[in-house]
Amino acid sequence: MSKSPVISFIGAGNMASAIIGGMLNNRFEAENVWVSAPDDGHLQTVRSQFGVSVSTNNRYCVEQADIVVLAVKPQVMADVCRDIAPVVQNTRPLIVSIAAGLTAETIDQWLGGGLPLVRVMPNTPSLVGKGAAGLFANAKVSEEQKSMVQTVFESIGTALWVEDENLLHGVTALSGSGPAYFFLMLEALESAATEAGVEPATARKLAIQTMAGAAEMAANSEHDPAQLKRNVMSPGGTTEQAINTFEDGGMRELVKKAYDAAFTRSEEMAKELADKQ
Repeated sequence: MSKSPVISFIGAGNMASAIIGGMLNNRFEAENVWVSAPDDGHLQTVRSQFGVSVSTNNRYCVEQADIVVLAVKPQVMADVCRDIAPVVQNTRPLIVSIAAGLTAETIDQWLGGGLPLVRVMPNTPSLVGKGAAGLFANAKVSEEQKSMVQTVFESIGTALWVEDENLLHGVTALSGSGPAYFFLMLEALESAATEAGVEPATARKLAIQTMAGAAEMAANSEHDPAQLKRNVMSPGGTTEQAINTFEDGGMRELVKKAYDAAFTRSEEMAKELADKQ
């Protein structure tokens, strides 16, 4: 692979745009990026926004690439892969899939087999450069290719590798679904404060900033979350009363139950998607 690989995106949705934007902000050259999608009008918007090359022809887009990013919905992935299979079997690019639920083996089979393939489980904060992605590489992927993929996804947040593909179900339940867990907490805090008389706009801003500040402290502190929690709690104070209420209400058990439900559903979806196609 050359030092400046050509990267082609099949699919031009929000996540593809977030990745492209992050790459370009981190000195990837627009002339080395291609994007394909069926809607030419949308593609022209992408071209104008990023200065990348576009095509409505997936095969042509793939022919240009050292790295192909599959950024289409899982429900159409089989058709897309089977269409480009003759091309990738000839050019042998690195394949990167950001589709949830579809295993590396399933995607590789649809592409004709034997290809280097990385699965990535990104999340929606990637859209603001604060993503958290889990990555898995099959045995065909070289260290150089792994390094390039990590660089791409670190351009929109944090990217961490897992050695066992099944662990991506755990990543899905943690960081994939996780933003919604925190949005629920924001929603509940805002509602409680509003009911106590705080103006809704003020409650929202304070709740958001409090969550952002706590996350920043956790990211930069030498202490674990348990100690950070204790640092806020004064004996007999307001925080201690709130934390005791959470604990007495079974918050830990409820979080574990919710995580397990997401994990199980991720496993089920992988099987359903493979069986349907």
